[in-house]
Amino acid sequence: MNAKETLPAVCPLDCADTCSLQVSVQDGVIAAVRGSDTNPYTRGKICGKVARAMATQTHPSERLLTPLIRVGNDGADEFQPISWAAALDKIVDESQRIIDRWGAEAIAPLRYGGVMGKLAIGSMDRRFFHRLGATRVDSSPLCAGTLGAAWEALFGDAGGIDFAELAHSNLIVVWGNNITTCNLHVTTLIRQRQKEGAKLVVIDPKRTRIAKDADLHIPLLPGTDVVLAYAIAHQLAAHGGLDHDFIAEHTEGAQAFLDAAAHYPLERAAEMCGIDSALISTFAQLWRDCRPAGMTIGVAPERNRNGGAGLRAAMSLLALTGNIGPKGAGPCDVGGFYPVTSDALTRPELGPPVREINVMDIPRLVLEPGDETPLRGLFIYNHNPVAVHPEQDRMVEALRSSDVFVVGSDLSMTDSMACADLILPAASHFEYGDVYTAYGHRYLQRSKAVTEPAGESKSNMDLFRALAARFGFEEECFKDSDEKLAQDCFVDHDGEPAEKALNTALDMTPYAEPGLLRGTPTGTPSGKIELYSTALEERSGEGVPTFKPLPDQREFIVVSPASEQRVNSTYGGLPEQATDVRCEIHPEDADRFDISHDDPVMMTNALGSITLPASINPDVRRGTLFVPKGAWMPEVGKGKTINALIPGHKDSLVGGACYYDCSVDIRRG
Repeated sequence: MNAKETLPAVCPLDCADTCSLQVSVQDGVIAAVRGSDTNPYTRGKICGKVARAMATQTHPSERLLTPLIRVGNDGADEFQPISWAAALDKIVDESQRIIDRWGAEAIAPLRYGGVMGKLAIGSMDRRFFHRLGATRVDSSPLCAGTLGAAWEALFGDAGGIDFAELAHSNLIVVWGNNITTCNLHVTTLIRQRQKEGAKLVVIDPKRTRIAKDADLHIPLLPGTDVVLAYAIAHQLAAHGGLDHDFIAEHTEGAQAFLDAAAHYPLERAAEMCGIDSALISTFAQLWRDCRPAGMTIGVAPERNRNGGAGLRAAMSLLALTGNIGPKGAGPCDVGGFYPVTSDALTRPELGPPVREINVMDIPRLVLEPGDETPLRGLFIYNHNPVAVHPEQDRMVEALRSSDVFVVGSDLSMTDSMACADLILPAASHFEYGDVYTAYGHRYLQRSKAVTEPAGESKSNMDLFRALAARFGFEEECFKDSDEKLAQDCFVDHDGEPAEKALNTALDMTPYAEPGLLRGTPTGTPSGKIELYSTALEERSGEGVPTFKPLPDQREFIVVSPASEQRVNSTYGGLPEQATDVRCEIHPEDADRFDISHDDPVMMTNALGSITLPASINPDVRRGTLFVPKGAWMPEVGKGKTINALIPGHKDSLVGGACYYDCSVDIRRG
């Protein structure tokens, strides 16, 4: 590496935009991170949190640089360095002890979306755990799993429209998606389309920046999306607006859906959603008057006990009004642009058939497994579960249990690494190359390493190659280079996209599958868009979306949305990125409890209590509190974050996490 140079890179974080970057490297260390014009969608603009924090987070002074093993009394947070050879030996010895007693299914990976590169998030690591015969873990219930299942129930495996098509929409619906925080670049497109006459509707409990620009903002009560969607459908049925020809040709079960919607007339729905009935009437009128309509729907509506129901009902409005098929009409989804051959990357055939569990069940399988095979070995990587999962105290109890051996790999000493028995230093994404798809645009990107690994850190690919060798796995696929893994991303296209995308942004349109009603059948059992699902009726009695009241209803609902300072929990632990670890409250609610700006607010429910300083904000919906997600324990006074108050119950569609079912009482504390 030269003493000073500027090199291309890609943002790896769990964000729709996957921006192209240019990084300044000084004496082998990242000195600054800026946006790059390489990606025509992101156009050189990046979010403030990446510009401010990425160089700091990856700097060697902030990093774990050598393997560490816990020493001292059980549970003491004291570690000492050991060699990589000793660390690998320890993993082998502990794993064999577990396998000898309980079998390989007593071991499980605990991973998520810390980085999103295809190699780091799911290649050599998956091969290793498949070959080991470990329990397979579905992490999607933490985020997007419910959305994916709702999509599949309605549309099967057909894709939606590119976000760029919103430039052709006359009605743009942003439903539960704070695009100015976590889908930044689509805002430019939407604002331009507004100037050309399109109408923008934003559905969000908070008056976000994009909501302030909207023609209509609907600040509904969290968890009532299904009620709002049903109310719109009922208004369209009663006053005109349904596309009867489209419904007859392309949908299944529309009458059952509309019969369910009839239970939510205007005034009842408005009361349940906590909004003025005029907002519902106006929204219904826009559906009638403005075609084509495009919708970008986020993961926020899934984060409650009605998540699957709300998403199904919201997206059904597009079918009821015939807004699928024409240009600018439909739900945004770019998955069809990326024909990734996942099995070639992960090689599931390496191991025997094993159980698959919901990631939400890991604490239970450590602490109270009952007759099931217990979890006695966990490997944490690409994840900070203590900062991310509901029921934080229970996750900490599980990770600190003397019954389980925990290995962790990360850049720094996160809350979760502090619970591990053995810690391995992870390489930064700047220290290896990877392949990046996106979930907000159609451009494939591939990066190369721009610095050497800090200290003794290893990429996930190198880590699991080393483990495979130490376990004696002899299959040739464990010797595959990163270059070979990149080619494996697109086996059906002979690896061509990965080759073409190196240090550029490859438009994947030539590789894309046609979208819904544009050449791709729905793939549902009926072959149509299923507004009523026979499969879901047989499984859960929810053939049509169903509203459920909030259990343990208290005075306030706490929303823990995406942060302006962090991406999930990434950039937690950096003091300059913790300025938003506060409790936002509406002025009228603050007055009722004699709370002023910066006063301590104690939030309490059956799981415990936490105290945060108040921020008085009129953009917050009355009856709700906003506490941005992703904080680390040291950033909160008594060592618990808002996740300690988030309940562990699940959405009925796929067992998704119900973050926004966090209901609390408050007092000035």
